[in-house]
Formats: sequence, structure tokens, C-alpha cells
Amino acid sequence: MSLATMPLAPQETRTFFVSFTTWDRRSILQSNSLCELLLDVLRDNRSKQRMEIHEFVFMPDHVHLIVTPAPLVSLEKAMQFIKGGFSFRAKRELNFNRNVWQKGYNEHRIKEALEYEQHVEYVWMNPVKAGIVTRAEDFVSSSAHLTSSVDPAPAQFRPRSRGAVGTGRAAKAAREQVASIFRRTEVRLPPT
Repeated sequence: MSLATMPLAPQETRTFFVSFTTWDRRSILQSNSLCELLLDVLRDNRSKQRMEIHEFVFMPDHVHLIVTPAPLVSLEKAMQFIKGGFSFRAKRELNFNRNVWQKGYNEHRIKEALEYEQHVEYVWMNPVKAGIVTRAEDFVSSSAHLTSSVDPAPAQFRPRSRGAVGTGRAAKAAREQVASIFRRTEVRLPPT
């Protein structure tokens, strides 16, 4: 069986944390126009229903995403839509005639709710840990700030009903912490 005909994994197991870097780690994503274009590429792919973007951050020289490709779209194809689409449009619309991305990307399949929560925190806190901002929501090139630009968490990673995870004080605190992360994604906004 060739890779082209190999079936994709079940949709509920197809959410990934993905990272990719700029060419030679140049800080090209400090430019507002390039960040706006990358955000537009993500929005365009969401509106074409090629993928769901759950979280993102555009650091000066790299990008982190939590993404679920559409049922008939491989992760490789989703990354081609993002990276290739951005490179094409940057050259065409902004006259950016240099290499944009390093080859490839790093991926990690997210398998459980706690793991999803940890990756959300990593994405949000990346600009804080880098010393760019003191609060995640102050970094304008991230889903912590642009909450309407993301899709809700996949259903299997959302908090369960109150009775599903124990009843003690620690369980309640854990539920509240997880719920606070997902609270903003309960209402699904149309792509812009």
C-alpha cells in the first residue's frame, strides 16, 4: 500500500502540536505585515475547512500550533497549505523574495485532555517565557490574545461534566483550571 492510499488515523486521534521555524531562524515574524498575512493564511484554511486551528503563537523566528487537519487532509498536506501558502502569498503580496521557512516541522500527536491542556499552556506562555510580554494575552500574535481566531478544543479534550472526574477538593480545582482554559472556546465563531 502506497502512502497516497494509506488510510488516515481516526479523526479523534488527529490533533497535533506542531512547531516550525523561519529560514536560518531569522526574526521575520516581528513584522506586523508578515504576522497579519500568516494569520490570514490560517483563517483562509479554516474557512476552506481544511483544518481546525485550536491555538497558535507566532514568535519572531518560529511558530507553534495546535491543529486538527480535516478528515481527508493529512498533517503533511495541512502544513503545506500553511507554510507553502504563506510563502507564496508573501512573495506575491508583500514582495518578500527570500526563503521563509526551514524545511520540515516538528509534530506531536496529542492523545489526552491533560496533554492538550499542557500544550495550550506552552503555546500561551511561550512569549512570556521569552521575556517579550509579562501576560500571555498581551502578545498580539497569539491565540491567547486573538481568541476569535481559533476553533474550540476537540470534543475529546474538553472538560467533562462535573460528576465525571471525582468530587474532592483537588478534583474540583483541576476541573476549574481546565475549564478556565476552554471557557473562551465554548462559543464557535465563524472564520473571518
